[in-house]
Amino acid sequence: MNNQFRKRIEEQEEEMRAQKELEASEEPKEPKEDGAATAFFRKLFTEGVVSKESATGILPYLIFLCVLGMIYIANSHMAVNNIRDIDRLSKEVKELSWEYKSLKADLMFKSKQTEVEAKVDTLGLKALIEPPKKIIVSNNEH
Repeated sequence: MNNQFRKRIEEQEEEMRAQKELEASEEPKEPKEDGAATAFFRKLFTEGVVSKESATGILPYLIFLCVLGMIYIANSHMAVNNIRDIDRLSKEVKELSWEYKSLKADLMFKSKQTEVEAKVDTLGLKALIEPPKKIIVSNNEH
């Protein structure tokens, strides 16, 4: 804390103590059951739990915990992104597989002899009725 703030807190504590002493002198004293708890909380909130020396001693450990937390968060984000990518790619693979199968079926259908005959009939080509003849060339003729 800053010095001026500490002075204000100390002044307020002194005023509170003076008021308590006045009240205590006027009222009969009762046994305090929670004196230790009150002292603990007073020390906790007024004097502060962590001093500058202990805070600087704990700082590397806190930084380490923060870094681990950031790594944990980054790891979870990467895992979610990887799962999304895997889902997207598996859908794409399924679509490409369906497209491949449909194109293969179209190719098989279009390469049938009757389909080929129907396509080339417009060009004036017809299927052979008689089997092809083998041409034999003797060694002396060429």
